[in-house]
Amino acid sequence: MTYIDELFNLNGKVAVVTGGNGQLGTEYTQALAQAGAKVAVFDIQDELNESLKKLSESSDIAFYKVDITKKEEIKDALNQIESLWSVPNILINNAALDSPPGAGAGDENKSLEDYSKESWDAVWGVNVTGTFLCSQVIGARMAENGGGSIINISSHYGLVSPDQRVYKYREKKGEPFVKPISYSATKSAILNLTRYLAAYWGDKSVRVNSLAPGGVFNNQDEEFLQEYNKRVPLGRMAKSNEYNGAILFLSSDASSYVTGSILVADGGYTAW
Repeated sequence: MTYIDELFNLNGKVAVVTGGNGQLGTEYTQALAQAGAKVAVFDIQDELNESLKKLSESSDIAFYKVDITKKEEIKDALNQIESLWSVPNILINNAALDSPPGAGAGDENKSLEDYSKESWDAVWGVNVTGTFLCSQVIGARMAENGGGSIINISSHYGLVSPDQRVYKYREKKGEPFVKPISYSATKSAILNLTRYLAAYWGDKSVRVNSLAPGGVFNNQDEEFLQEYNKRVPLGRMAKSNEYNGAILFLSSDASSYVTGSILVADGGYTAW
């Protein structure tokens, strides 16, 4: 094995990916498993999706139905992971609520003036409280066990406000859409939560960083793609697998001196 191979090698590592059944969660799980890690998937669905089921036939992947807003469920799953493998070395706080452009018009997509507290609380509960609880429970065990890496998934919308003009095309269809305040606010909160945890656990060798991805292609409306892509210097949305390199970097010894940082991977969206 070359020096470069060793830097990114995750053999013997145990990882937890929250929201691991989702579009990006599946990619992160696959990347970690293919790099040699044992991966525990947390999700509120009942079982692994088909892609991960297939991968689990040749890789160490375990599924745990966990509501990350409930501390006891996180603790129970952690106990099972420790019994099955060992204390996790990697935690990817990926689970989140969002309102993608294809979503139906509901309370979460109303104007700021009409946005409901219930929607605010639901998004905040998963995106921030869930990240806090998973970090609190699993990060504490990492600190007791000699260290690890926590990766909190933020967003380019945690760095800048959503450009509501991107969604104006929906009005012409009679389906007004507003990117809600809660998503941007929670993804911004993740950034300072990351810094806090990095400073708090630095002397315990627990590194905590944030990945701020841009938009991901998922068969969105052509009108949306035209509006969004012209705001990106690279001229397109990300492919689902284009964040895997960042995940492997932050998970592995390749980033051994990186903590409290924000890795922005948005195609240049926030560069202008």
